[in-house]
Amino acid sequence: MKDDSFKDFILDQLDDLDNVEASRMFGGYGLYQDEIFFGIIFKGYLYFKTNEITAAEYRQRKMKPFRPNAKQTLKSYYRVPVEIIEDRDRLAEWAKTAIGCQKNRV
Repeated sequence: MKDDSFKDFILDQLDDLDNVEASRMFGGYGLYQDEIFFGIIFKGYLYFKTNEITAAEYRQRKMKPFRPNAKQTLKSYYRVPVEIIEDRDRLAEWAKTAIGCQKNRV
């Protein structure tokens, strides 16, 4: 049986946002708010959607883009820092920004 405790923790941390759900995809989970795909949970890490502007914050914090395998890197999704994940309010703000990136598709 797969351990879903990290996914459950992330969903709990994002509980203040309306309609956030996790759906299984490519060995992990996709995070959605309503129909908007804004995040990825994969191998114990959380990644959020970024754009040219918001990705700079992740890179400044030395976070890496999502790399599901050695041949593929999704540079529009970056790993969320642990200190953000642990802070419920800040995580919600970062999630809102990720949702905005997906809505606006910069």
